[in-house]
Amino acid sequence: MIPEPRANHITRPYRGLSVQEVAVPLTEPAISALLTGREVYRRTEFLVLRNGSDAALVAVRARERESLFSPVAELRVLSTPDTTVWVDDPSVDVGNATALAAAAAAHRADGALAYVVRGRFEHVNVIWRPAPVRLRVAEVVPPEPPKLFAMAQQAIAFDEDLPPIELVLDAVDIRELADARRAAHYLLPCRGSGVELPGAVSFLDTRPAERADWLLIGCERSRQFHRHFYGDEPATVDLCPRARAVGDDLLLTKCCLRERGIEVAGNVAVVPWGSTMDEVRAALRRLCGVAEAAFAEPAR
Repeated sequence: MIPEPRANHITRPYRGLSVQEVAVPLTEPAISALLTGREVYRRTEFLVLRNGSDAALVAVRARERESLFSPVAELRVLSTPDTTVWVDDPSVDVGNATALAAAAAAHRADGALAYVVRGRFEHVNVIWRPAPVRLRVAEVVPPEPPKLFAMAQQAIAFDEDLPPIELVLDAVDIRELADARRAAHYLLPCRGSGVELPGAVSFLDTRPAERADWLLIGCERSRQFHRHFYGDEPATVDLCPRARAVGDDLLLTKCCLRERGIEVAGNVAVVPWGSTMDEVRAALRRLCGVAEAAFAEPAR
């Protein structure tokens, strides 16, 4: 028996889904009578049948996959019109699970199981029982949006192997840290964190000529720099986003002490402060249990 797809299943690649206009009622008996023994393309795994505005989703198994076309040996009606939603949105990349889940959320219907989306280039794909994976990104602000969060969004937008992901920003806000610990003079790690604070502001990466009576809002690497520059330990408020690694959520964060590569332990992935897109993508894949990208031999 053909099993029911897991939640968040999409057709990969989406040529495994065929859309066909039919003239029969989209009921299980009528669909079974129509498709049993009917030829399908050897790569077809799912059929979306349309009758007017109604749609149904059917999983099929061809008798064999060597011939270009082969009769349907087994089928399972997964959803009928009352549980199938058709979405037209030309902005959606239908090869991307997160984009499909977003389209489904925008057209959510009670009781719906399958969301069929016709998106860019008139291509069609389906997402089954969309339930995006919640993933926190712990990052320092400003700037806004923070760099790691923006990079994670980019990686998710082009990696077609990832499940649908809901990114949630867990912001370490320099302004809030300064408000909670008032000082006449603040020392921030770098000019990239430039922000107005309730006191004078200096930047450690400029190596101020004179050691002032300041409060460092920084991390262990900042303290190491300060010891090297001035020979002492400053009063410090720690801003390392890695300290947010609590709870059961998947967490993507970064740390200055990691200079290259990624570190994954349980539900937490850590990338370098100056991470590359490849490192961010690899971290997301590891968190979501997706294998490293590889190019398979092209199928005939």
